[in-house]
Amino acid sequence: MTAPRRAGLVLALALGLAAGPAQAIDARDLDRCARIDQPNERLACYDALVPRPRSSEKPPAGAAERSPIDQRWGVGVTGTLFDILPHKPTYMLVVDHSNSLNVSPMTPTHPAPAPADLRANQAMFQLSAKFKVVDLQRSIGASLWAGYTQKSEWQVYNPTVSRPFRETDYEPELMLAFHPDRHFLGLRWRLLNFGLVHQSNGQSDPLSRSWNRAYVQFGLEHDRLELLLRPWWRIPENRGNDDNPDIIDYMGYGDVVASYRVNRQTFSLLGRYNPRTHKGALRASWSFPAWRRMRGYVQAFSGYGETLVDYNWRQTTFGFGIALTDWQ
Repeated sequence: MTAPRRAGLVLALALGLAAGPAQAIDARDLDRCARIDQPNERLACYDALVPRPRSSEKPPAGAAERSPIDQRWGVGVTGTLFDILPHKPTYMLVVDHSNSLNVSPMTPTHPAPAPADLRANQAMFQLSAKFKVVDLQRSIGASLWAGYTQKSEWQVYNPTVSRPFRETDYEPELMLAFHPDRHFLGLRWRLLNFGLVHQSNGQSDPLSRSWNRAYVQFGLEHDRLELLLRPWWRIPENRGNDDNPDIIDYMGYGDVVASYRVNRQTFSLLGRYNPRTHKGALRASWSFPAWRRMRGYVQAFSGYGETLVDYNWRQTTFGFGIALTDWQ
């Protein structure tokens, strides 16, 4: 027997032994393969004898893809201190159309200003990221994070007033994140988040808006479905300094995000509701692969609080553009 045939026979025997007794290879089949002169045909013969693992078999430990929550919070990855990770979606709506413009925003403590010259079509973008500040896994099994989200409405199609930014909301926050791994009702609980968040628009009266909240967030997963439940409590302010004392009536006591991935597409729905006033909002989005890391992005909103200056204004908007990150 030639050297190549002997090497092939030894390889096939090793693979056959590794396959186990239930999948042993017949010696006559090995001899048949060894007699083939052409190297490629001989190797193909050996390959046909060795059983391949079925796709339904479980991958080795650690080989499975990390869940969306694990990826967005760096779970199971060391050395992530101060690494920038996605937080809320980051996107740019090239065109965002509103069916009802709030040209004179007002609150119980601020009278309506003179009507602004606004166009129904504008651009909108949101930037959002977070990073780990302190790793407390060894002491309390958690980590401290800082996050920042900025959302802007841009009257770029309004040359008569020099295309201004109509509204920019700034939202820094601190989060103490735990990552339990428990199952109930068919869901996997992967996030328990205690947060403090400030949101304001940085404008002067009568357009100034701001509020502070403490919240608890629960992150649950099942296959391609992700649920983020976040009840919050507004931190009280001195009534004389409160720009928007009735904001809870419109923004509610928390929000829920449901997102679902299928064929590299993500469908998301965010909801807020106040059962006492029956006011709230829904935001639906769809993202899909476009080019490299860029994704196509379509978003629809209906209700109160599209931006902070519009917290008590009801409207429906629809926009499309691109996104770098979504909820998953």
